[in-house]
Amino acid sequence: MGKRLAEYIWIDGYQPTPHLRSKTMVLPADEEPPIWGFDGSSTLQAEGNASDCVLRPVLTVADPIRGSDSQENILVMCEVLNTDLTPHASNMRHACQMLSEQYADQETWFGLEQEYTLFCGSRPLGWPSHGFPAPQGGYYCGVGADEVHGRKLVEHHLEMCLKAGLSITGVNAEVMPAQWEFQIGPLGAPQVADELWIARWLLYRCGEDIRYGPEGIGVSATLDPKPVPGDWNGAGCHTNVSTNKMRESYEECIAAVEALRERHEVHVQGYGEGVERRLTGQHETANYKQFSAGVSDRGASIRIPWQVEKNKCGYLEDRRPNANCDPYVVTRLLIETICGHGS
Repeated sequence: MGKRLAEYIWIDGYQPTPHLRSKTMVLPADEEPPIWGFDGSSTLQAEGNASDCVLRPVLTVADPIRGSDSQENILVMCEVLNTDLTPHASNMRHACQMLSEQYADQETWFGLEQEYTLFCGSRPLGWPSHGFPAPQGGYYCGVGADEVHGRKLVEHHLEMCLKAGLSITGVNAEVMPAQWEFQIGPLGAPQVADELWIARWLLYRCGEDIRYGPEGIGVSATLDPKPVPGDWNGAGCHTNVSTNKMRESYEECIAAVEALRERHEVHVQGYGEGVERRLTGQHETANYKQFSAGVSDRGASIRIPWQVEKNKCGYLEDRRPNANCDPYVVTRLLIETICGHGS
């Protein structure tokens, strides 16, 4: 009987920003990935005298890195449970799933825009060893070696996400040099968050294999919301959201804006560590202390796309989530606020 490799992926207990972990199980080719376990004392999820934690598979996709038509190697996104099979304290997925099921009749869709910054050693990829590159202006969606750094890795990551079967819809260079973005969705929660976590894992994993510079240093991707202090854009995870009612009615879109206004502080607190470093009111952000909304306004908390106002229906873009946000938390909060505001 043939064998296949299953890479189990999970989120650890580090705070304020958790890390991704993974390990490999060798399976018979015809066997589905079972519940597994790990040493939680090594991931800040358990004490040494009771260290076992449980991995329960929630989404399985093709492994594009080890991919083989004959072996059908897989990536297995997991949620973390206690040994009594209750959700672990670090498991943000469970609450997201429960709320999504509670409001399933509203058919909430999400599109996540994941920004990230590529580093080579201690500096952003392609930046001079001393000083800074030219000011921002020509880098966004740029082309040419003087404007764009890291395209080889970005293209490879896109290919891997497509081969894995993820719902990736595009990539682009961002405003700060060495900063990029990819988009996942539209999908419901928690699947959209499952896929974003797998796409993040693939990004980190691809960076291990692509080397730059005379020393052949691997490239690391950071989700730090403000990786370079000063007059440089931060990195976010802009989140597009709609319900079935919003997709039919502009009034429902405006009602969602007002519901988000009422719970602004709750959302900001759940949108990632260091949100105050990024949401300053500059660099295409609204200040985290104030809520704002506007049509086509990328300096607002909530952007109403111009075509939504024109078509009188559609979706909203929440521009507040950080690049390092937990998408399970972000999507849960949006469902809770938008779907629950009338109840």
